[in-house]
Amino acid sequence: MNAVIPREQAVRDLYAAYLADRKDIAGAMLTEDFTFSSPRDDHIDRAAYFERCWPKDPLFRAIYIEFLAVNGDEAVVRYRAEKLDGTSFANMESLRFRGDRIAAVEVYFGRNL
Repeated sequence: MNAVIPREQAVRDLYAAYLADRKDIAGAMLTEDFTFSSPRDDHIDRAAYFERCWPKDPLFRAIYIEFLAVNGDEAVVRYRAEKLDGTSFANMESLRFRGDRIAAVEVYFGRNL
């Protein structure tokens, strides 16, 4: 029987998968009807999410989770990301779970650092 991963760890695992360029790991963490929203994307489906939001080549040097809170089926995370080109930015995201998988992510863009 598979152990249920605590939601805080699932959020950390999702960002680790992004940093490691592991779409396969991230894909297994998302529901089939997953949606992604940001100031640039309005409830796009998982296929569009992987096309638009996962770069073809590695983009990030590091992602630092600065704040993470989980309440029931929702998590909120603030992070700082360092890109390989030397630039960095900060964002906040809301993640909603259904069962043990992530059903939706909403990104709120922060500032360039």
